[in-house]
Amino acid sequence: MKTEKQRLNEKITAKEVITYMESLRNDSQRGILSRFFKTGPGEYGEGDEFLGLRTPQTRETVKAISHDISIDEVPELLMSKWHEVRLCGLLLLVERFRRLSTKNRFYDEESIGKRDDIVSMYLEYAERANNWDLVDLTAPKILGQWIMLPSHLKDKQSIIDMLAYSDNLWRQRMSMVCTWMTTDKGDPSWCVRYANIHLHHPHDLMHKAVGWMLREMGKKISMDLLRDFLSQHVAHMPRTTLRYAIEKMDFEERQYWMKIPREK
Repeated sequence: MKTEKQRLNEKITAKEVITYMESLRNDSQRGILSRFFKTGPGEYGEGDEFLGLRTPQTRETVKAISHDISIDEVPELLMSKWHEVRLCGLLLLVERFRRLSTKNRFYDEESIGKRDDIVSMYLEYAERANNWDLVDLTAPKILGQWIMLPSHLKDKQSIIDMLAYSDNLWRQRMSMVCTWMTTDKGDPSWCVRYANIHLHHPHDLMHKAVGWMLREMGKKISMDLLRDFLSQHVAHMPRTTLRYAIEKMDFEERQYWMKIPREK
């Protein structure tokens, strides 16, 4: 990374960030992460490559450079073969979006435009967020937050729908997990909409995502709202989704829901 004097005179480049992160490479940790994130043939993370950095290391890098790198450098990070470098680029977008979303900047025209630019970049490179951690650490804090803020982009639901109805697993997961933020702010409608859309998705990662978001809806808004959803769908929803959704219920109620027969 640059010295303080250098920082005052020029911006950090993506190439410098990549070189720095590559210098932290940990070969023993690489194998652990590759197995954990299922990078083998036929697995959901097939072909992904790791430097072996832990997430706190990547966050420290983001913290060190976030004021000194242009957003125009981020696409080069997102196109990297390294998982951790892509995460770095995505977290830079999260940090920029956070700064533009303070209360005093909600309705500021310049901030609205810059937030929209970040969302547009995030959507353009969505498939580079090609594992569940890359999606889960960023979609709620970019897309979920953006849903609740003023924007000059077209209808927000249509944009999230395009993710939901795409043929890409990671875009689909974005549409589901971004509802964590809307649920956190008291609006269950986004969670219910995308839970219904994805309820019969074939992939286990989406079963988990739907159940997780339903659980959050019950915990943060209303357990009765969760019970209403389960009453309508429990007989034909994936058991993984159900187990995740009822996780915060007491033992007796969990048993009740799990014992309801599945329809063929």
